[in-house]
Amino acid sequence: MRYCINCCIRLLPNDLHRQCFRCRGPNHNNQKCPVCNGDNKIPLYADSKQMKLLAVLEVRTDPNESWNGFFCLRKGKLCSLIFGLLIMTLVMASYILTGAKHGLLLIPSPFHYGAFTSNPSLMDNESLSDMKDHYQPSKMNISYVKDYPSIKLIIDTITSKIEFVTRQRPDLEELRKQEPHMFSVIPNKFLPNSKNPCWYEEYRGNTTTDPYATNSYALYSKRFRTIFDYLRKVFWNHLYHYKDKHYRLRCLPHFYIIGQPKCGTTDLYDRLRLHPDVRFSAIKEPHWWTRKRFGIIRLRDGFHDRYPVEDYLDLFDLAAHQIQGVLQSEAAKERGKMNSIIIGEASASTMWDNNAWIFFYDNSTEGEPPFLIQDFIHAFQPNAKLIIMLRDPVERLYSDYLYFASANKSVEDFHEKVAESLQLFENCMLDYSLRACVYNNTLNNAMPVRLQVGLYVVYLLDWLTVFDKDQILVLRLEDHASNVKYTMHMVFQFLDLGPLSEKQEALITKSPASNTRRPEDRSLGPMLPTTKAILRDFYRPFNTKLAQVLFDDAFLWKRT
Repeated sequence: MRYCINCCIRLLPNDLHRQCFRCRGPNHNNQKCPVCNGDNKIPLYADSKQMKLLAVLEVRTDPNESWNGFFCLRKGKLCSLIFGLLIMTLVMASYILTGAKHGLLLIPSPFHYGAFTSNPSLMDNESLSDMKDHYQPSKMNISYVKDYPSIKLIIDTITSKIEFVTRQRPDLEELRKQEPHMFSVIPNKFLPNSKNPCWYEEYRGNTTTDPYATNSYALYSKRFRTIFDYLRKVFWNHLYHYKDKHYRLRCLPHFYIIGQPKCGTTDLYDRLRLHPDVRFSAIKEPHWWTRKRFGIIRLRDGFHDRYPVEDYLDLFDLAAHQIQGVLQSEAAKERGKMNSIIIGEASASTMWDNNAWIFFYDNSTEGEPPFLIQDFIHAFQPNAKLIIMLRDPVERLYSDYLYFASANKSVEDFHEKVAESLQLFENCMLDYSLRACVYNNTLNNAMPVRLQVGLYVVYLLDWLTVFDKDQILVLRLEDHASNVKYTMHMVFQFLDLGPLSEKQEALITKSPASNTRRPEDRSLGPMLPTTKAILRDFYRPFNTKLAQVLFDDAFLWKRT
């Protein structure tokens, strides 16, 4: 077989491939050929085997012949070239179109919020993760704001928009309309001979009925099934019989550890539950007030069925059994002994997480929630006591990042996430109030790091609109870490707990710290100095206001 030496086209016998004028047939004459022009070229012959790819292309230096070579390209190669250019054009067009749609282009665009809608129908077909994608603000190329001066301009804009405005407290009737079932279950008066808020509730089930069959905590989490298996075994032993009816003792917490995450609440919980007069819910952090009563199990899973208040009350049955034992003891009956056992609940989301309001409560004012968690807690428990543990918000944010980030953790990545979060927060503050941005579900889900959790004073002021100042104890993790005994005595005094023996006190105060930083996170070292300076500037006006509210300059965190 023969192939055209220039075009690499397979030739039939005696085919001179005349359109190229360069193929060597059997009668080819180099001297007469106008193309060869006398060059003594060796014709290319191939055996019957199929050749791979291209044969041999002759490269000429004669510029006059370059155009001839171009037009003699194989048709397949020309088609491939055109096809490649077409694909490249389509890819570029796709990038431009999708980039403009999802905010991936390196062109800054205005920040538009779609979350300030009070239409609960958004929940019908969208999970929280879907809504996060749907309302995802434009991502930006933050390389140009990594330097301190540029980010400082963003912080200055945020600071200029800060206004601490007192919120309007809703009245009781408005709360009843929002949660009628909750108000039908929890009474407005509790047992007078119990320090902890408890009451007797008629139980209408029979001996074959599983009292925890529909409890959502037991259904959705395997971790809690062991607890409920035990409760089932002892349930019937703790029913109170009166006039042919069965009653069970129901209780709410006497106090709440309401925040903040990564501020030492776990350590406080572990120490406090060692006190002989303190009990906690069967689960450390039920997150019922903030999430479960709205049907949120995990944010990434969207909404499930709402957990009724009965499921929340079930978590205090173990403690209620012990309180009932005290109330029904002979000493209590004869001398009127009062129960001194108190129950606590330690969901660190209670203070700040009101993200679900947008999907359930109407009548918002300029994006601000009309009802907050504390409104409902106060409606049922106006005498509840609240404990808040805080730490330097700069260090809290870094600890939060190390704990919750799943991969590629680094100080550089943290810096970039801080810069992007600040930009998103600034965009919100340009259009909405501080409270609207702090409680904005879309913004909070979009920010790569939870800046808003460190705005302690915003949440504290809102809690102070419904609770008196002497009902709230605010502690600093830095003080707790340096003097555990001192902070625990403050807590005991705040809760009116009885004295302890030296052995009991040593057990509580000398136990090792709980929930410390993991070794792999400690290996990353501290955040970048620039990142720390940026966050110090951002949190400064909020810390200043917090110190003023608490009359304590330690909450300025100047020495940390």
